[in-house]
Formats: sequence, structure tokens, C-alpha cells
Amino acid sequence: MSYEDNIRKVKPYVPGEQPSGSGIIKLNTNENPYPPSPAVGRVLREFDQDILKKYPDPEAVKLTEVLAEEYGVSKEQVFVGVGSDDVLAQSFLTFFNSKRPVLFPDITYSFYPVWCDLFGIAYDTVPLNEAFELEAADYDRENGGIVIANPNAPTGREASLSEIESIVKNSPDSVCIIDEAYIDFGGESALSLIERYENLLVVRTFSKSRSLAGSRIGFAIGSRKLIAYLSDVKFSFNSYTMDSVTQAIGVAALTDKGYFSDTVRRIISTRQNAIASFCELGFSVIPSSANFLFVTHPTYPADELFAMLRGRGVYVRYFNSPRIDNYLRVTIGTDEEMKKLFEILREYMG
Repeated sequence: MSYEDNIRKVKPYVPGEQPSGSGIIKLNTNENPYPPSPAVGRVLREFDQDILKKYPDPEAVKLTEVLAEEYGVSKEQVFVGVGSDDVLAQSFLTFFNSKRPVLFPDITYSFYPVWCDLFGIAYDTVPLNEAFELEAADYDRENGGIVIANPNAPTGREASLSEIESIVKNSPDSVCIIDEAYIDFGGESALSLIERYENLLVVRTFSKSRSLAGSRIGFAIGSRKLIAYLSDVKFSFNSYTMDSVTQAIGVAALTDKGYFSDTVRRIISTRQNAIASFCELGFSVIPSSANFLFVTHPTYPADELFAMLRGRGVYVRYFNSPRIDNYLRVTIGTDEEMKKLFEILREYMG
């Protein structure tokens, strides 16, 4: 008998590489290539540091109120957390306590099975079809909860709102979480279904479309009942999760609607140009509603291209996993960054 016999052992989530140094083009972790709103900069410059000697508002009231106003719900329907990963982890812990398995796609955000293993949650993966599309009918079976990333990661594919509604409607006794980390770049949000389905929770983040991956702001919107349960778990775990600076810049980012819209528009435009460039080089590109593309080439293996690009200072994401081990996920960067990527690919591929 060893003390190690009583230690919880899990296989952790592996985030994308965070390289340092000059001249690097980082297209591997779906960050926004543009800086946050200038309103965020003003908050940081003018922030009263004396506030930091006190604990932050545990309920993030101001940020919660602005989120509620932005999305047309009551403040009792909003939950704020330290990035959407925190919100999702708290949601798994709160809502998935059945002996029946939680369902999510076989190809999706790889943190889902990690949380299940960490919290002792049974789960089954549901295969996407050959085109990496979700089949709503596959989820119409006994389950202890459902998690759908929409648009999906790492594929970028979007499930229609009717498909999402079918999944939620057919599992009234389970909580259905729709992870909308990339919804601002395309697709139709499930937020319009919140008032109809008490078992629906929509999770979002400031990391992608609002350029705040370094500040960790995530939130969930759902029925008052779900949010109350989720809040109870949070306050049983750690009351002061989001610092005062982060709360203030979150409010600032939300109120600068013009900057947000312009940034999203620019990324979508660059994405469309990148699709054309990949196709010109013979790549197959999965239709994307996200700020990244999932691509494969019939001649050049993905691991070979990944290593070549990395050696030249361009970082993309490669997943050595079943069904997707010949694909690369490429974050949409600035026009200049994408131009450099394609220059390197054209040179290498002749």
C-alpha cells in the first residue's frame, strides 16, 4: 500500500504550444490576431490600483448586468467564470451526476473527456458522419447529459439551429450544454431557445471574438434554475474567482460594439480568402463557421507539413488522433500572417 494508491490520476488536457521569440507566426490556439478594444486599454491605464487591496465582487455584478443587457436576458440567467473552460468544468460538476453516460461527438473539444475522467462521469462519444457533420438523431437515446460545441472544434463545422433544438427537445430529463466559443464568427446561436427549454445551457467566451484570451472571461446563459444550481456549486468551491481588473475590462470590451463588429468582420473576410488559397494549393477545406480552418492535402501528410511550418516559425495545430491525423487546424491570423503562411506553403510544395 502506498500513498499514491489514494491519489487521483488523470490524463490531462494538452493545450496548444505557446512559443516565445521574435518573428513567430502563431496560428495554433485560435486566438484573435487583433488587440482588444481600445476601451480595454483605457480601463487598464486608468484603473485605481487601490481597489486591488480588497476582494473582488464575487458575483461580478456589473459584468453580469452588462451581459444580461447585451443578450436580452435577466441577470439571474447569467453565470460568469474564469474563461469558458472554468464555466464548462463547473457545469460538468454541477449537472452531470447521473449513472447514464454523457454524450458528445467523437471529434470535438478534447477537454470534455478530461473533465469526465476527473469528475468520475460516465460518457459515450457519438461519431460524426464521414463529412464531420453532427447527426441529431444519434443523440436521441438515454443519456446523463449532452455537450455540443457549435461551431465544432477542431473541425469548424456548424450544426443548424433546428438540429440543436431537436437534441435539446428530445432529452428533457438531461442538461444540454451548447458550447458556443466560436459562434460570433458564423452560425446561429442557441440563445433563442433558452426561454423554451429549461434544460439548455449556452456557454460562451471573451477569448476569441473579443481578443481577451489572456484575461479569462467566460459566461453561461440559461434558465434561472440552472444558473442558480451552477452558482451554488461555484460558491461551494471558490467565491472570488474573477479579479477586479478582469471584471472591469470585460465590461469595457462588451460596450465597444463597433470595434467588436469590425474585428469579427475582418477575420471572416480573411477566412474566406484563406479558403481560396488553400484550395489553390490542392487542400480540402472543411466548411468553417469559426476563426480557424481544418484542412488536409492528398499528397502532403499533415504531420510533415506541421513539422515543416514549425521549423520555419509558423505554428499550426496537429492532432495525432483517429480520423483526423491527416488534418491541420489553422487559426485565422492577420492578412499579413496568412500571406506569409501561403508563401511558405507554395515554396515547399513547388
